[in-house]
Amino acid sequence: MGTVSFLKMHGLGNDFVVIDARRDAPVLAPAAIRAIAQRHTGIGFDQMLTIEPSLKADAFMRIHNANGGEVGACGNGARCVAWLLMRESGKPRVTIETAAGLINAERAADGATTVDMGLARLDWRDVPLSQAIDTLHLDLAVPEANPVLRDPVAVGMGNPHAVFFVPDAEAIDLAAVGRLAEHHALYPERTNVSVAQVLGRDSIRLRVWERGVGITLACGTAACATLVAAVRRGLTDRAAAIRLDGGPLFVRWREDGHVLMTGPVSTSFAGTLDPSALQAA
Repeated sequence: MGTVSFLKMHGLGNDFVVIDARRDAPVLAPAAIRAIAQRHTGIGFDQMLTIEPSLKADAFMRIHNANGGEVGACGNGARCVAWLLMRESGKPRVTIETAAGLINAERAADGATTVDMGLARLDWRDVPLSQAIDTLHLDLAVPEANPVLRDPVAVGMGNPHAVFFVPDAEAIDLAAVGRLAEHHALYPERTNVSVAQVLGRDSIRLRVWERGVGITLACGTAACATLVAAVRRGLTDRAAAIRLDGGPLFVRWREDGHVLMTGPVSTSFAGTLDPSALQAA
């Protein structure tokens, strides 16, 4: 295998290695993905995004977390790939196929991109959870946390989420909480873990532990899941600024159930992956 070109991109600090494999598709083993994800000895990323051909959309986006595992959805990644496809084609809107379904995206004001993340999944089977349970009030607690965290909301956004509402998001030891809650038995596919502090009817402070990654500066699907959870509990209106460590995303939960997310896209640099990195074991 020869060298493979890539772009390093991010959405509010949620960072990606993006590979265009529409003509020549490199097959990367999980060990190679993990090696490239290392921030001191590789490139470093939260997710690797591979753009592949699609018969249903403008392109297919394959998503791998930093631990080498493949996942179905990535909101900030979808924004980055959509921006690339729109720049390439000159079209004001594109459709991206993912393992979780089709995503529509369009240009927004001030260089931002809006992504329709599809329907929020509220039934326990669709999150998914391991048993029939009310997704608005999970019987899930993290007693090791100080203060104890309990009663999260479960939401599926193409990937599973547990959203804890707390008085002060900064006071939570997110690394400890995330490690424990990610692997809770209620979530057979593990879960993303969010701690959310409602600042007002149109504003939420959010910190996120991403499964297979750890603490992340921003997570688009978590922002979407958090707004949905807040609306279901009567805490906010159906549109709000979700204030992550990396900056704000603007999320709207339409009456038809679709969740729209708007935010910026940035390109950090371009480069090539050496064959030695692609064959890492």
